[in-house]
Amino acid sequence: MRLLAVSLFYDGNSRTDIAKRLNTARSSVNKWVSSYLEHGLDGLDNKPIQGRPSRLQPQQLEQLSEFIKRTNTELRGGRLTGEDIVHYIHTEFGVHYHLNHVYKILKQLGFSWITSRSKHPKQSLQSQDAFKKLPTGNDPSHTRTPSS
Repeated sequence: MRLLAVSLFYDGNSRTDIAKRLNTARSSVNKWVSSYLEHGLDGLDNKPIQGRPSRLQPQQLEQLSEFIKRTNTELRGGRLTGEDIVHYIHTEFGVHYHLNHVYKILKQLGFSWITSRSKHPKQSLQSQDAFKKLPTGNDPSHTRTPSS
């Protein structure tokens, strides 16, 4: 749309007419045309969005990362929920984040939010192995043939 606005400008259309035709603000058309005239095609590229700076300092983010790694490998199961992390950030750093933002922080820290069933401290590997050996209906070696 930016390139179209510039093209319409070079065709002799006013910036107001271009804005009406493209159903956008005149100020946007002004920015696009001015940026193109100053920087060429590169001036029409999207600019990186800065966003609000993090309320957690880099050392706090590192502490959070270590907490997640440590908790995840504990013998008691290690399952963390997003609410657990919201609570940890609030109690440790005095900062309250919405749950959705916590998932963005986790992504920034390199964590993916894949849930799995945690290990129960009293689970039995022998019971699991025995269960895996039970025949299933999909197992071709245990299918019945019809009697004649």
